[in-house]
Amino acid sequence: MRLSLSITNYSWPGPAAKLGQELVQVAQGAEQAGLDTIWVSDHLLQADPTSTPDAEMLEAYVTLGFLVAQTERIRLGAMVSPVTFRPPAVLVKAVTTLDVLSAGRMWFGVGAGYQAEEAQAMDLPLPATAERFERLEDTVLLARQMWSSGEISAFEGTHYRLGHPVCNPAPVSRPHPPILIGGVCARRTLQLVARYAAACNLFDIPDDGVTVKRKLAVLARHCEEAGRSFDEIEKTISTRFTQDESPAVFGRHLDWLAALGLDQAVVITSGPWTESAISQLAAASSRAS
Repeated sequence: MRLSLSITNYSWPGPAAKLGQELVQVAQGAEQAGLDTIWVSDHLLQADPTSTPDAEMLEAYVTLGFLVAQTERIRLGAMVSPVTFRPPAVLVKAVTTLDVLSAGRMWFGVGAGYQAEEAQAMDLPLPATAERFERLEDTVLLARQMWSSGEISAFEGTHYRLGHPVCNPAPVSRPHPPILIGGVCARRTLQLVARYAAACNLFDIPDDGVTVKRKLAVLARHCEEAGRSFDEIEKTISTRFTQDESPAVFGRHLDWLAALGLDQAVVITSGPWTESAISQLAAASSRAS
């Protein structure tokens, strides 16, 4: 199982001027530990349930650009970008730019969005659920068109109409940055995954794997309906690691997740990541079979 790190909390001790230094230490520590991806949370207000909405929060794509310049191998992405935050062409262009500047290390993590309180606080649109999923599908289709070699014809979606969606330079990733679609609505989200995505993201709910097994079964059914192999989709899961948990115990948990059919563990921790926590995570990974 591949192991990745999710940065959701930026409340390191000290002044804001040191946030960059802390981020560099975490990112380079994750890369040196051999982790697969650094994911950042795409919110404008702090959404970590162990924190508070007015705590420190950095804009996702500016942060990813900073991390591209501080790393060499590790992959990078947002987990996940609500389609209501940015015009879709701007979002696709941002991901493409980072993919070019990172020599092909970007994911395109995207979802329908859900946080009404954040939308109200920051004057962001949040249409009804059905419309958000329509906009999500439009955005993914637009990305695929913009990333198609030589394809510059007009785009006609349900909600977006672009007359000349040029994407130059093209992504370095081939055929394009892998698309991960995340969200809590199993039926609609996983249907879009089966049609368009390279990966999905599930949540590690403490119910002995019941929810994960059910959602994987739903995904398998949608893949069959779409005429696509279930095995070609990377199954990621967001799971939490606490520093008082021994590497051996967490390593066994990773083995259990792998046995459920999951390919990548996206690990969240309470509070900000530290070099010590990353070392413990790497030790847990080495204990997993």
